[in-house]
Amino acid sequence: MLRLLPLGSPPALTPRLSQRQLAFSSAPHTTLLISFHQYHNGYALVFFVQLFIIVAQLFGGSHIYKRDTSANKFIKLQGIDVLKIRKPNDVETFRIDGESFFIIADSSKAGSTTIYKWNGNGFYSHQSLHPWYRDTDVEYLEISSKPHLILSSSSQRPVIYQWNKATKHFDRRTDIPEMEDVYAVKHFQVKSDLYICLTRFIGDSKVMRWDGALFRELQTMPSRGSMVFQPFTVGSWQYAILGSDYSFTQVYRWDAKKGEFVRFQELNIQAPRAFSPVSIDNRQFLLASSFKGKTQIYKHLVIDLSN
Repeated sequence: MLRLLPLGSPPALTPRLSQRQLAFSSAPHTTLLISFHQYHNGYALVFFVQLFIIVAQLFGGSHIYKRDTSANKFIKLQGIDVLKIRKPNDVETFRIDGESFFIIADSSKAGSTTIYKWNGNGFYSHQSLHPWYRDTDVEYLEISSKPHLILSSSSQRPVIYQWNKATKHFDRRTDIPEMEDVYAVKHFQVKSDLYICLTRFIGDSKVMRWDGALFRELQTMPSRGSMVFQPFTVGSWQYAILGSDYSFTQVYRWDAKKGEFVRFQELNIQAPRAFSPVSIDNRQFLLASSFKGKTQIYKHLVIDLSN
């Protein structure tokens, strides 16, 4: 039996039937203050034993940095076209058939979400996707073993693109019906089943399942003020965490018998914007970035209650 361990509270007495207890607890002395005031997104890309960092920012242009091992620091490799990327909102990296790409979702009225490809010396524009739509998020995933992109936008429903092996470009495949005002889409898998979490700032966020032809609604979560609905795994446990600017952040755990998420825990985070699981020395942590407060680090606890 699993039960909630309230944040900051000691474990209560539980029946002998309980064997293990799960919870996310604030890790002592690990609160960080992030002060990259102009950096909007920073992503690492590793290939050919080379490390790159893509810094997409609102002011001063976006740039790509390369790790210089001899100097033991990152050096600027190139800038990114300011005519296409005016207001970057998300970056996603991926590889297809041994080639490395990244895509920047641009949320300005005059910008264009653009895919960049490594040509051996640098990253150069490979394809632009539907300009003028003010995209807020891009998600790379494989559907039926084929590369796809899902673009979220403030002006239309999420659009699904499929990779065309002949042209080596993404072609528009379909959209996700009846899902306006989706801020972001993130995917996860349970065994062979593919799911997506759709974040909405106004209205309800959704969990949808791929049925072989399209995504169908599985579950609805109230989410007023949410800008992040992030699925992640810790060991064998599947979680999804739904942030909110106006209330507590909700942690959900996947219930295999019900085939859906169940409410698991509440976290007090000011205006959360992203969550990232990290494993260090067989310990599991969750980093939670905040728009208004400090970045918080939580530790995943598994407590043996058999004794």
